[in-house]
Amino acid sequence: MKNKTNKIALIYILISIFLVIVIHKLIPKYISISNYPYYSTTVDVVFILLSGILLKYVLHKNNIKNSVVFKKLKNTNEEIKESNERYDIVAKATSDTIWDWKIQEDSISWNKGIEGVFGYKQNQVGKSSDWWFGNIHPEDSIKMSIKLYSFIEQKTENWQDQYRFKCADGSYKYVLDRGFLLKDENGIAVRMIGAIQDITKQKEEEQRLKLLETVITQTKDSVIITEANLNDGKIPKIVYVNPAFSVMSGYHSDEIIGKSPNILKGPNSDNEEYEKLINAIINKEECQVETISYKKNNDEYWVNFSMLPVYNSDGELSHWVSIQRDISEEKKQEVEKEQLIRELTQNNKDLQQFSYITSHNLRAPLSNLTGLLSLIDDIPVENLELKEILDGFNKSTHLLNETINDLVKVIIIKDNPSIQKEDVQLKDIFENVFSQLDFLIGLHKPIIKINFEEVTFLNINKAYLESILLNLLTNSIKYKSETRKLKINIAAHNNDDSTILTFKDNGIGIDLERNRDKIFGLYQRFHNHPDSKGLGLYLVKSQVETMGGIISLESEVNIGTIFTLTFKKQ
Repeated sequence: MKNKTNKIALIYILISIFLVIVIHKLIPKYISISNYPYYSTTVDVVFILLSGILLKYVLHKNNIKNSVVFKKLKNTNEEIKESNERYDIVAKATSDTIWDWKIQEDSISWNKGIEGVFGYKQNQVGKSSDWWFGNIHPEDSIKMSIKLYSFIEQKTENWQDQYRFKCADGSYKYVLDRGFLLKDENGIAVRMIGAIQDITKQKEEEQRLKLLETVITQTKDSVIITEANLNDGKIPKIVYVNPAFSVMSGYHSDEIIGKSPNILKGPNSDNEEYEKLINAIINKEECQVETISYKKNNDEYWVNFSMLPVYNSDGELSHWVSIQRDISEEKKQEVEKEQLIRELTQNNKDLQQFSYITSHNLRAPLSNLTGLLSLIDDIPVENLELKEILDGFNKSTHLLNETINDLVKVIIIKDNPSIQKEDVQLKDIFENVFSQLDFLIGLHKPIIKINFEEVTFLNINKAYLESILLNLLTNSIKYKSETRKLKINIAAHNNDDSTILTFKDNGIGIDLERNRDKIFGLYQRFHNHPDSKGLGLYLVKSQVETMGGIISLESEVNIGTIFTLTFKKQ
């Protein structure tokens, strides 16, 4: 730079001297020598030399000044470059969407975060604030705009707000938007630069935590959170209890926090259960305990509670959560239930014994009466009144004998819940049944249709099945309609893993709206028939269920009845 200054000064001097010489050579031609002294050439040269030195000095000073300005400009450019580099690095590191809004021009620009976070291509992004505000959720837009413009009018520097911003795919993300306001020398807001951060996951987590907090505070179960480690061999200290705990135990939160749940232990608490709990805490295992706890006023209550380990993000045990339920009422009901079962069992034994005694004590007199009546049959009775009395007595005796036989069958079934089953041919079973009811069938002449084409054999107890069919056929004849011919349809078919027997008649039927819950009850009568004992259907149901089957019926008054018997295949 110094050499350049010297060159410029030297060139100036040489050119100036050259011009002086040329001028002095040309002047004599036009001007007289006497009028232009010789010494003036020397003066001009001296003046040129002095002005050259002055020029050199001025140029030198100017160069020094320019160097300082150039150096400052260079430093400023380097600072701007470093600032831009830092800006790019921060933008990449934070994944924030940076925006720059020139307020007076209403011109806004976005960095690449608008694509990375929200999915917008550069040609989809608007250049004014209208596009920005237009993509804010309608429920948040007005509130956010009011807060933003109020902030600008107040001319404070820092601003932030949360709202929902639309993505390119139409969905919305929760964002945290922070802005910095720039003002001119008159304090007028001219520019605003901000960064939008995606906080959708934080919002979802916040909402989830609020929901969990609501559940914990509103649940009727007691919730206790303790520290991770044992407290001098006791359950870890409590750090939180929900309101339900105070209701259950009588302790307020400020009375229990910092203390061990062992404070709830008392004389009748189960030490083995507490020992199991301590071992689970040592081994960092989930545990469930049932024991007696004590309230603040020393009242006892049964509690069922679990201890669950909670781990932090590093996989380290941080807390234990205990969920406790007061089961005092359940325990009370359990004791009452056990007492009731014992009483019912004893009553059942007493009734069974009574049934045995009754059936045994009545069988001998009945046998004698039956024998005497058979002898009387051989004696001619001329007195019509006496004959009618004897016939009625004979009929009542046989009816009583059938009732006692049915009771004995019921007792046998109840005493032997598991019976021997075998493969029996349905055709043989029905032949035996029809032979036993030969007189009754011949008397009433019902139309009976049987269809066993699909099922030939059935794994069942032969005696029970005969008894069931005898009862159903007898009932069909006994309760037939007086206005139409009795029809009975009996069929068997297979259905997946079951065999189904159906028994259908067109008798007088049963009013199920009134009697559905009593159909298979003991001593239930649905018609005023003189021979009705109220034991038949109860006995049928007992026999079907003893063989592992299910019985159901559908019936309609004056239409008929359908019994459906379902037996699982072996």
